[in-house]
Amino acid sequence: MDNLDPIAVFRTEAAEQLEVIEAGLLDLTRDLGDKAQIDAVFRGLHTLKGSGSMFGFDQLAAFTHHCETAFDRVRKGEAPATAELIAAVLDAQGHMQSLLDQPNGDHDAMSTKLLEQLQRAVGREAGAAHDAVLVAEAAAVAAAEPAMRTWQLDFRLPADAMINGTNPLGLLDELRDLGECQLTVDTRDVPALEEIDPRQLHLGWSATIVTDKPRSEIEDVFIFVMDDMVMELKDVTPAIEAAAEAIVAQKTQASDAEAIRDGQRAPTGDSKAQKQADNVRVPALRLDEMMDRVGELVIAQSRLSQMAGSVTDLGLRSVSEEIERLAGELRDTMMVLRMMPVASLFSRFRRLVHDLSRETGKEIELVTAGEATEVDKTVIDRLADPLVHLVRNSIDHGLELPEDRIAAGKPAVGKVTLSAHQTGSEVVITIKDDGRGIDRDRVRAKAESNGLIQPGQALSDQELLQQIFQPGFSTAEKVTNLSGRGVGMDVVKKTIEALRGAIDVKSEQGAGSEIALRIPLTLAIIDGLLVRVGNGNYVIPLSAVEECLELSIEEDLRSRGRSFISLRDDLVPFVRLRELFRTGSEPDQYQKVVVISTGRERVGLVVDQIIGDHQTVIKSMSKLHDQVSSFSGATILGDGNVALILDVGHLIAAGQQQEAQLRAAG
Repeated sequence: MDNLDPIAVFRTEAAEQLEVIEAGLLDLTRDLGDKAQIDAVFRGLHTLKGSGSMFGFDQLAAFTHHCETAFDRVRKGEAPATAELIAAVLDAQGHMQSLLDQPNGDHDAMSTKLLEQLQRAVGREAGAAHDAVLVAEAAAVAAAEPAMRTWQLDFRLPADAMINGTNPLGLLDELRDLGECQLTVDTRDVPALEEIDPRQLHLGWSATIVTDKPRSEIEDVFIFVMDDMVMELKDVTPAIEAAAEAIVAQKTQASDAEAIRDGQRAPTGDSKAQKQADNVRVPALRLDEMMDRVGELVIAQSRLSQMAGSVTDLGLRSVSEEIERLAGELRDTMMVLRMMPVASLFSRFRRLVHDLSRETGKEIELVTAGEATEVDKTVIDRLADPLVHLVRNSIDHGLELPEDRIAAGKPAVGKVTLSAHQTGSEVVITIKDDGRGIDRDRVRAKAESNGLIQPGQALSDQELLQQIFQPGFSTAEKVTNLSGRGVGMDVVKKTIEALRGAIDVKSEQGAGSEIALRIPLTLAIIDGLLVRVGNGNYVIPLSAVEECLELSIEEDLRSRGRSFISLRDDLVPFVRLRELFRTGSEPDQYQKVVVISTGRERVGLVVDQIIGDHQTVIKSMSKLHDQVSSFSGATILGDGNVALILDVGHLIAAGQQQEAQLRAAG
């Protein structure tokens, strides 16, 4: 196994730290006085600064230091937490990502601009009156207690501290910088030489520190590792301990810091370390490789089952069945490993909505639901851009300005809701707003002017609403930074179809719109229905199959020219795959119709034979077949032959188009 690159590990952890900082800042926008979030943001900035310096990201460390200092002033009550400060640090947080991605780039101009913005937001004047109070308090405290205090510190760092980049010698130097410091080392837990793991830290320390610095500065030395270490810090100044406790009890900041320290310190160093040891970070590429191997195993197992079925050796059949069971369990386990909650996707939109609210002047509330719903990691990664387009579209086109909402009898604050839920082998992700809704007359006029539909052409409501996903389509009166160029929604449609998904649109004039994305849980292995058309085998995703019917030659001949079947009083168009694929073969005597659907739309596919269920390992098509839109991939059957996987969305669109042409003609 390749050794992990420490810089790559730092980048990953720093990116996670930036997400934590961003989440804390966004939470603060709702409650500027939330001390827990202020402390969390400060700790995140402090950790990022220290780690950046340790790994040679000097620009990142230097820039982050200024943001840390600003939040330290807020934490200590020397400056207020304001909306301007939160906005400035959010802008700075985005710049920190650039400094992380390009540590050697020229960032001076942007750094200077953002630091000036930060300085204005902190506002030294705002804290002047409070500083005067602090000076008076300090004078009173000085009269009641000695300037120097003596602290007894006993601590043991996490066993994996050095692996995670912590330098114990650096921490000891920081303690010495606080004042007179006497250190002794605790070697009781050092194992025998032959048992020592050089990557682990086996030492503990005791320190007696005489300093005029407060308790918080001693604790801040360990802020990187505070959560996982064991630490006991006592004020042992003789004769004034009772007076010191009274002073500490009167100071909110000191008592809060004490509560945080006591709440976060575990009684032993084992419990949290054990929790961390239970989780292993694995590169996504390795999961992809493992998924490929599992897919090959499923194919090999299918071939073995086919071979075992043709022999009379009961022992071989028994082994084949056992391997089939184990391969199935391994496949299910592997698919679970790749699943991630959509919370990781939804959380990205808090910042987007916050920024768009500032940019558009609209008051926006983002509501999320079903965040525990799990989807394949690849699906989540590929859904990010389509959801950005849809959320931006809801805010720009859907939500009204506060004064317009109030005039319409709505709350001033517009609401955008992101939700997810699982139905069978699909996940439905919904983007809903309570804005003005889609103006169908404008959509029709735009579609007609673009030549997408004929003037006066009869369309169902869903067909009309689907026009917004056509390339170049936009009902915006002018181009803005958010939308108006007509290059977003068609990208959404292409991406969702590439994921073998579908889009449903609902809208009520004046009440808002709802767009539902129906996506398969996984892209690697699906349950399929294996069918034969002519001499070729094809796979239809089982999640799209509604039912199967028989179509005799007589019925086939009677339906020539109209291609409809009657299904419980509904006319369902069907597509003859034999003609679509130009097999050049005669149809079987008893053909079958496989009815497939995506939401409200249904189409029948005429095949020669239904072979049965088939667990399908999806293989991508080559670049030469990119333009063949009827297929979404291929799979290898148990006999070694290749079967193409039908693209349900494309075939349904073809059936609907055929239906529209027949209705127009007749």
